[in-house]
Amino acid sequence: MSVSSRLTELGIELPEVVAPLAAYVPAVRTGNLVYTAGQLPIQGGELPATGKVGAAVTAEEAHGLARVCALNALAAVHSLVGIDAVTRVVKVVGFVASAPGFNGQPGVVNGASELLGEVFGEAGAHARSAVGVSELPRDAPVEVELIVEVR
Repeated sequence: MSVSSRLTELGIELPEVVAPLAAYVPAVRTGNLVYTAGQLPIQGGELPATGKVGAAVTAEEAHGLARVCALNALAAVHSLVGIDAVTRVVKVVGFVASAPGFNGQPGVVNGASELLGEVFGEAGAHARSAVGVSELPRDAPVEVELIVEVR
């Protein structure tokens, strides 16, 4: 089954590519790898939530926002090579704007990882980093970047 067919089966539509906030491009291909820029959970041009996870944003909310970040990253990949060119997810890096004492970054970034597993099955299993940070652009609670292998 193609990735686009799987997305349809899951009822998932890739969003439009989020315009870069500065001097970079959403995704770059080198050889058989595509690297995405860090993607914020922007929907319809807006962040649905802002602030630190563990304070203004709950871990559960941030988990859902990480899923949105992953969808935005897949949209960036799709715009460059087409989603059906993806053969596996190699690595996910998630950044979580964390309130003091919050240490649930892995659970938050699971929002992205679980989506990739739903979409790609075994080819969605990946290496990962989940990093707590003090601030993210636009006061976003979470940011995700992907490295995927393509045909």
